[in-house]
Amino acid sequence: MDLNDLQGFAAEWWARILAGFRRDPGLEPTALELGVILAVALAVSVPRANWRYFGLFVTAVHELGHAFAALTTGRLVRGIHLRFDQSGAMMSRASSGARAVWTGFWGYPVPAVVGCVLVWASFSGWSSFALSVSALLLLLTLLFIRNGQGIVIAVGLALASGLLVWFAPAAWLGHVTLAIGIGLLVGAVRDWLNLLSVHTRRRQQLANSDAFILARRTGLPAILWLAGFAVVIAACCLLAVAAIAAAAGLLA
Repeated sequence: MDLNDLQGFAAEWWARILAGFRRDPGLEPTALELGVILAVALAVSVPRANWRYFGLFVTAVHELGHAFAALTTGRLVRGIHLRFDQSGAMMSRASSGARAVWTGFWGYPVPAVVGCVLVWASFSGWSSFALSVSALLLLLTLLFIRNGQGIVIAVGLALASGLLVWFAPAAWLGHVTLAIGIGLLVGAVRDWLNLLSVHTRRRQQLANSDAFILARRTGLPAILWLAGFAVVIAACCLLAVAAIAAAAGLLA
């Protein structure tokens, strides 16, 4: 592939991204379609073999949540580390007080928030828009990665999102968006349960816990921060379930 081919590919990909900024008819799935979508979402997010890979995506969203929260307070994001063991870190200009607390909170809840938004987008006709925005954000993530494993993960996610934008049939965009959204919600619950186990059974890992770090910064018990994460995650799950139930005709 020569330079002209690469330029042509990039131009076509960009055109498809721009074409995605539209609203289509919302997903109106049959019961069978909903069952298949749910099965796919659970298949990528529950079995340990598949979670090894999908969990990397959830971790990337987690760290992007910290980064976005930092940017909303005016903090400079210096970089993001992602690792194959599904750990990660977001580095920003040092600060204290409410800005640091705000940044530290928005990690674990963000995959659930994004998942809920994707579920809503699938039923409201914004699937194409959401996937185009996601592809651009994952591509921009490459600018902030500061470690080798993170580069591999970020490149893989950017390629996956790019291929999705390129090859996913328009008729299936709602299905894909819903499956990813449910997967992120399941992933958020899994990560929270893993964090809870750090505070109950694997306390030697406490130093890396967002709840522990927030407790040290604020003087409030870590259990309150765990509860705060849980409230946001649970609210997102309930909203997503309500949206799915309404689409399935289970709500009057």
